[in-house]
Amino acid sequence: MASKVVVVVDNSNVFIEGQKFSAKMKDIVKQNPNDRDPQDPSWRIDFGKLLLAVSNGRTVERAILVGSRPPQNDTVWQAAQNHGFSVTVHDRNSMNEEKAVDTELVAQTTEIICTTTEVMDLAILSGDRDFIPLVSVAHRRHWMVEMWAFKNAYNPAGQMAMEVDSIKPLDDIFNEISTYAYSYP
Repeated sequence: MASKVVVVVDNSNVFIEGQKFSAKMKDIVKQNPNDRDPQDPSWRIDFGKLLLAVSNGRTVERAILVGSRPPQNDTVWQAAQNHGFSVTVHDRNSMNEEKAVDTELVAQTTEIICTTTEVMDLAILSGDRDFIPLVSVAHRRHWMVEMWAFKNAYNPAGQMAMEVDSIKPLDDIFNEISTYAYSYP
């Protein structure tokens, strides 16, 4: 383990899967087998505690969070910035689909890896396969790569899980990183 870490967060991935995990922890179940997995709309990420848990005693060289534009009154981006994250937000497309988030994270992090001479650790907070090229770049530069994701968000035998050096389930630190906006249900 290096003494420094770069932390990159796919906000939507962590947030949506965290809401699903919270619903599961509260025993909220599907009403119909064809329904989507239930989500706990009250669940929020405590960004300071998330960064503390993921850094695990290492110095955070950079913390990057990328997401898609929420409602204008959403304070998530300011909360992340207040805890040391560099935040980039992209607008959703006309179909309300998230675009450019993974690419933005890969581009920013590749630039960091390729312009620094110091070998560090990379913590990717997402189980998304779109980060495999980033893992390859990090490995070519001798960085160790951790994948932090909720267990239901990745396949342990999948390509992303097989490419990283270690998998850190967010399920294991869920209580540490959780906060709630209101009581639900």
